[in-house]
Amino acid sequence: MSQITHHIPESMLIAYAAGSLPRPFALAVAAHISLCDDCRVGLGAHEAVGGTLLNEQPVQMVSDSMKEALFAQLDDTPLPEPDPAFERSGVFPGPVMQALNGKPPRWKSVGGGVRQTLLHWGDDGSTRLLYIPPGKAVPDHGHNGIELTLVLQGAFSDETGRFGVGDIEVADDTLEHTPVAEPGAPCICLAATDAPLRFNSLIPRLLQPLLRI
Repeated sequence: MSQITHHIPESMLIAYAAGSLPRPFALAVAAHISLCDDCRVGLGAHEAVGGTLLNEQPVQMVSDSMKEALFAQLDDTPLPEPDPAFERSGVFPGPVMQALNGKPPRWKSVGGGVRQTLLHWGDDGSTRLLYIPPGKAVPDHGHNGIELTLVLQGAFSDETGRFGVGDIEVADDTLEHTPVAEPGAPCICLAATDAPLRFNSLIPRLLQPLLRI
């Protein structure tokens, strides 16, 4: 694996540790952490701080009747089945395999040789896998929110620099860019957004509702 030089912002690590990061971003962060020793250590530190803060909170006394009612509810509520744990498969880390339910990606063409597999789409945003052939580009676009792009195979370059395996690009509404896959292996990325992209060309804009980009 290439050396990772682009990491998760500290604010996102803190939100992930607190369990408050939106689902699309949480998957991208979990996948990056599985590849990045530095961010995994940083996450552990934030979780330790959070645990210390919880332990230092003052104890709130409740009545016996309230405790009995709570325990009764717990007894009557079946425990949820734990999510199955998936191991890394090929270039896909465990968190991505979990999103795929352990199955290979089902690639669909989005034009220009680029393909995608939609993992999640909802009010909180979307997460998808992108397959970009060597030398091909994702159409020039901007952002209406935040986009996290984690490289799982190959590499791409854009106006901000080069991103190899394990690197994660954080793009906001100030960035207009045209990511281009490097020669060699196809570039496979995990992309998470909290708002639709802002394409500059007509055809991508027309296809956008169908592709849920």
